[in-house]
Amino acid sequence: MKRYKVGLIRVLTTEDRELLNLHGKLLEQYYPMLEVESRCIPDQPEGIHDDATMASGEPKVVELAKQMWQEGFEAVIVSCAGDPGVAQARKEVPIPVIGAGESTAAISLYYGSRPAALGITEEVPAGYQRAFGDKLVASGRGKGVESTLDLMTPQGYAATAEAARELKGLGADVIALSCTGMSTIQIAPALEKDLGIPVLDPVMCEGLMTLFQLLRGQK
Repeated sequence: MKRYKVGLIRVLTTEDRELLNLHGKLLEQYYPMLEVESRCIPDQPEGIHDDATMASGEPKVVELAKQMWQEGFEAVIVSCAGDPGVAQARKEVPIPVIGAGESTAAISLYYGSRPAALGITEEVPAGYQRAFGDKLVASGRGKGVESTLDLMTPQGYAATAEAARELKGLGADVIALSCTGMSTIQIAPALEKDLGIPVLDPVMCEGLMTLFQLLRGQK
């Protein structure tokens, strides 16, 4: 079985090797055809969660994507639901560049016609807005959850679960998680069990889209 060499970009700067490699390990578990190497962009200790961190992070993502291509990677995944630098990087490298957000939004529409986005920001990420349009029922985030670090606390987990219940109450028939930090805490299966509706995990979705692109042999 051929294995594809994939570079995964984390936008949360960390020296914790286990945390850095978690998304890559999940992808290799879900999709054994992918061989994933993870790296993080510098000087983003709280990741990307607002306009300021997006503006500072995007050029770093593009530079790291270019470096990965030059080193022989066959695809690049930007493991952030805001898809920072994805569009720009596609102009710079001749290999697939996959964003977590656009992947999750697109696959969510297979599972439901009344999607909701659950993340860590007040605004819905652009990839979700483009895909959902006026189908979007609502968006939400857990009370007090403002960065991916907040998700890693018991309070953040509980608040996110409560926000998911509220979104279902508003009529959502599928929930698209709009922060890859939710993949880190692997909350999707618990939410699906609690709510009885599909909850789409961004890391699982980005991996599926990457494998599809690689198997098609197209950018």
